[in-house]
Amino acid sequence: MRYFIKNMVCNRCIMVVQQVFENLGYPPVRISLGEVETANPILYDELDKLRKTLVGYGFELIDDIKSQLIEKIKTVVVQSVHHNHEDMKVNYSKYIESNLNRDYAYLSSLFSEVEGTTIEKYIINQKIEQVKELLVYDELTLSEIADQMGYSNVAYLSNQFKKVTGLTPSHFKQVKENKRNPLDQI
Repeated sequence: MRYFIKNMVCNRCIMVVQQVFENLGYPPVRISLGEVETANPILYDELDKLRKTLVGYGFELIDDIKSQLIEKIKTVVVQSVHHNHEDMKVNYSKYIESNLNRDYAYLSSLFSEVEGTTIEKYIINQKIEQVKELLVYDELTLSEIADQMGYSNVAYLSNQFKKVTGLTPSHFKQVKENKRNPLDQI
């Protein structure tokens, strides 16, 4: 049986959710960001316990189809931006469409309707959050970050960074309190 979980954004999330399912006596057969598969369906009484336990850790069990699709879109974007260290120069509309086997126009319309923002803005916010992380680590130059994140040049990255954060990347690095956001709140 497959269950869809909202707010799973990293490997630690997978570990926590796996532990929750195991503690209920339903060890996952397969688990990935946003999705858990068990060999047997969870009994109705225990489903409520699962919901409450997941909420206690900041997750949410997703029941309706539209919410599941939105969460899948978010998962594809998060994996691509934060966990895929290959070529970042991707056409996200084609990438999302091919990963979800759905028409991008439909996915985009649904995402905007439910989330109140576009997929494009969501991608930009995720990319800027990754740029913040790379700036905090201070291991790469801004040019290297721009290249790694798939920006055509530093000026484009800097303009987009300032639009989202209100700061230039260099000013962001100087600020002692780096304002990074948890991925599940973007």
